[in-house]
Amino acid sequence: MDIDFLGVGWTLPVQLQEEHQIATAKYEQAVRQSIWAILSTARGERVMRPDFGCRIHDQVFAPNTAGTVGQIISDVESALLDWEPRIDVLDIEPVEAPGQPNLLQISINYRVRTTNNAFNLVYPFYLQ
Repeated sequence: MDIDFLGVGWTLPVQLQEEHQIATAKYEQAVRQSIWAILSTARGERVMRPDFGCRIHDQVFAPNTAGTVGQIISDVESALLDWEPRIDVLDIEPVEAPGQPNLLQISINYRVRTTNNAFNLVYPFYLQ
């Protein structure tokens, strides 16, 4: 198994280590940060790569309905299929936060293809 395929990159957000070098994320942590970057980037936000990102940001002012939640799930799945080839998306489950009706916690279960390790990432998304 070649874990080097998962890569090493700068941490997101970019940070400095104590030795004044840029901190890096390795392997599964690099994959996790990549997923976070994909979901945090609105399509069209990057000038040189306008197709990069996730369309969930189009739903920011949408009402919290079953239709909106279904579109968000579809947008997340589509973005991860397009931009993160190192994973298989196992499940995407939206969970409303107790006492916060405008917060949708998007729980993403995924498997890293190279290592066959399963992980979960919860991405907070605010509606309205």
